[in-house]
Amino acid sequence: MKIWVDADACPVLVKQILFKAAQRTQVEMTLVANQHIPVPPDKNITSIQVQSGFDVADDYIVEQCVANDLVITADIPLAAEVIAKGAHALNPRGELYTKESIGSILNIRDFMDTMRSSGVQTGGPGAYGNKEKQAFANNLDRLLAQR
Repeated sequence: MKIWVDADACPVLVKQILFKAAQRTQVEMTLVANQHIPVPPDKNITSIQVQSGFDVADDYIVEQCVANDLVITADIPLAAEVIAKGAHALNPRGELYTKESIGSILNIRDFMDTMRSSGVQTGGPGAYGNKEKQAFANNLDRLLAQR
């Protein structure tokens, strides 16, 4: 298992959890972003800067990941693509996307996009707090234990 991080919008707290987990478990981890993302000095942790552009980092992750890899992303279409390749997808709030759940999650996302484009104010996600941080850390640990 390798961990791929959609790092452009990944919260700092999540990156810190991931750095510790990668160092503790010696799992290879790559952060992918269209800007420089500093990483701690560790042979298993790398950062790749891709060109700017819509979905360039997502496309890179989809191209590189393989079955049983873990992708950290809040991007639902990216999660759907990596799940189709047999990889796991976990969002920074601790929600594990699965083959069974991703279709309905995509439908809800598309519905909310339609609502927003028609002028309805739908609001965004709530603040990132201890509950989300703990859910993420717990699911991450569970997935790393299964490797």
